[in-house]
Amino acid sequence: MTARADTPPRRRVDGEQGFALFFIIGLCLGLVTVVLLYANGTALAYRASGNAVAAAQAREAVEGARRYVAYLLTNLEEPGYMPDIEAYAAEGVPLDEAAFWFVGRDANEEEPSDYYFSLMDEGAKLNLNTATLEMIEAVPYMTTEFAAAIVDWRDADEDLTSGGAETANYLLLDPPYQCKNAPFETVEELRLVYGAEWAELIGEDLNFNHVLDPNEDDGDALPPDDNQDGILDRGLMAYFTVYSAEPNTDEEGETRVNINGNETDRLEQVLRERLSDRASSVMQALQGSQGRDYQSVLELFYATGLSVEEFAEIEPYLTVSEDERIRGLVNVNTAPEEVLVCIPGIGIDHAADLVAARTQKTAQELRSVAWVSEVLDQTAGQLAGPYLTTRTYRVSADIAAVGRNGRGFARTRLVFDTSGDEVVVVARQDLSRNGWPLDEEARTMTSEKRTLR
Repeated sequence: MTARADTPPRRRVDGEQGFALFFIIGLCLGLVTVVLLYANGTALAYRASGNAVAAAQAREAVEGARRYVAYLLTNLEEPGYMPDIEAYAAEGVPLDEAAFWFVGRDANEEEPSDYYFSLMDEGAKLNLNTATLEMIEAVPYMTTEFAAAIVDWRDADEDLTSGGAETANYLLLDPPYQCKNAPFETVEELRLVYGAEWAELIGEDLNFNHVLDPNEDDGDALPPDDNQDGILDRGLMAYFTVYSAEPNTDEEGETRVNINGNETDRLEQVLRERLSDRASSVMQALQGSQGRDYQSVLELFYATGLSVEEFAEIEPYLTVSEDERIRGLVNVNTAPEEVLVCIPGIGIDHAADLVAARTQKTAQELRSVAWVSEVLDQTAGQLAGPYLTTRTYRVSADIAAVGRNGRGFARTRLVFDTSGDEVVVVARQDLSRNGWPLDEEARTMTSEKRTLR
């Protein structure tokens, strides 16, 4: 059949048209790529801003925790004592979308198997500026040389303690520097003491959470280097403080009666007000030992034959010191066994027994240091007495906080002084660089679990 003359010719796709098609396809792909990159950048910026918000929330949670602790300490029923752990929230405490924890240690448990949440008593540690050489030497993993160097660092002279170090030793270091010959201002200052090794100062507790984490019990697989023995080496710094101090005043804020001074009338008044008929027999016992230089109020307890309950009535009003503040006393109610071992008269023979005995006591029974007489005989009690207290006026809070969705992180250690008219922060240390101190489950708690009780 012959084609019709008016039929148009078939159009052909030539090279120019094919190039145009590929150009359009490429352009579309490029636009899609730009959109995807922009979207990805926007998503990253959104996530970064979200993380920044979470980090800010964590920092504000630390501030909220500070105010919470200040409130708790301001409203203590009995000032001078640690708040009852059952009376405040310490784990996953909610602050809107954020939450905080008080990273603590159970002083009655030698090897904790789980995290513990509480405020901490600075009086549960040895004071670097007041502990004797022998007490420092008794700290776990302490060497006699480093203990002597600690004493030489804090004393005011250049007299060399046996095995210690003075300026002549420090000038041989690279770089050289002077021996301080003045009191410690922080525990971290131990790093400057001659012979200090960082690994010995922090031990295996790399994040300072008082628990043996998996990376702290795996040999040299992950930092820190550890001996993989299943027991946490807490490091030397865990047992020291520079903050422990208490005012030398009674419960009414008046200066205590010095039983070594010439305050017979005030002493008799206290005894009659607090002990009534027993006051005469106590005064007779004191007169019989006239001229005796009491080293502690606990020594008076042994000398008078008072019961623990009777002695608890007069103890807050008595002292053997003229100082306005008494520094370095160790709280026998809150100190761990490792610290109690360092106290003269207690040592390794009685430290564990004291820890066991105090767990059986009520809070009221622990108010007086005389309860230790159930474990320590008179000789041991008189040796230990000058170093013991049952009160605390310096409380620390190791605050770990996260923002919304468990993101963001802040960790700060605060030390509070409760001895004045207002609770004040006397020390602040950023611990965020030490990393997250708890497990992942704690960090990712749901809001339903964050219930303030």
